[in-house]
Amino acid sequence: MEISEVRVKLVENKDERLKAFCSITMDGEFVVRDIKIIEGSSGLFVAMPSRKMSDHCPDCGAKNSLRARYCSGCGKKLQEDRTKKDSAGRSKLHADIAHPINSECRDKIQDAILKAYHEEVERAKHPDYEPVDLDS
Repeated sequence: MEISEVRVKLVENKDERLKAFCSITMDGEFVVRDIKIIEGSSGLFVAMPSRKMSDHCPDCGAKNSLRARYCSGCGKKLQEDRTKKDSAGRSKLHADIAHPINSECRDKIQDAILKAYHEEVERAKHPDYEPVDLDS
């Protein structure tokens, strides 16, 4: 797999941890959008696109956020802890939509994205800077 293009859109401090959104093109044929670049406690890291997980009310079947305390359909109180836990014991509230299968692939993607991010940060320092359009 070759990462043929990385596009980075810097974020202006809505959330101090979120630094940018990006998309990558692989082999000039496949695009993954909505990848986030986040400032963590030990530096920048890449978060793959994800969706919020949900479940269904056991009584009425309505779809509910895993953080919901009451059903959005019937109003019944929902069970307190309905989330699955990750290996560190944290509640799993999001599921990756796309993600690398092994650490070598993750490193390859993250290295390419962070390199492009640092280049975009440098370009943004110039007065004639035009932000990247991720949708084109």
